[in-house]
Amino acid sequence: MKSKMRKCACGIYTLKKICPICGNETKNPLPPRFSPKDPYGRYRRQMKKERCDRGNQHCSN
Repeated sequence: MKSKMRKCACGIYTLKKICPICGNETKNPLPPRFSPKDPYGRYRRQMKKERCDRGNQHCSN
């Protein structure tokens, strides 16, 4: 089932693509579905490792 709820950066939930409060674009609040055949997983893990090596983000192993 596709989610119709959307969330704005200001924290407002709405059904519209544009936030009625601040006018920013809203996004789907749900994370993408997990797939074992994720074609981009390798690149995502590589980017996370590079960020951890630079010390830009907290890393958890």
